[in-house]
Amino acid sequence: MFQLHPQLAKDSFPVTNLSLSRVILANDARFPWIVLVPEREDLVDLHDMAHADYNTLAREIRSTSKAMANLFSADKMNVATLGNMVPQLHIHIIARYRNDAAWPGPVWGKGTAELYEKSAAEKRISDIREALDSLNL
Repeated sequence: MFQLHPQLAKDSFPVTNLSLSRVILANDARFPWIVLVPEREDLVDLHDMAHADYNTLAREIRSTSKAMANLFSADKMNVATLGNMVPQLHIHIIARYRNDAAWPGPVWGKGTAELYEKSAAEKRISDIREALDSLNL
């Protein structure tokens, strides 16, 4: 049975579920940052996925990335799967701006995360959920 990795659960807020992936909001208010986690057991890397699931995930990544770019008027979208610290397959989708705290480098290891205030997290989750729910994924 699928279970979200404890570190991902600790560092995020639930947003919504797509046809394959659970969507969570990374708890760092410096960046509009969601993570897609395919709800399948024992996935570490993309090549571990069944072909049909891989195609579904690719559609979800493309659609959520475009929705986030539009919602947040991003200068650039960063999409990455690393998994060096958390072995469960998960895909980061981050709206970036030329003037953000980490530009032009990656967000990892740059500065200290600014945790969301409750109301700000609720607002961001609501906005993202609305944008993603309209995708019918």
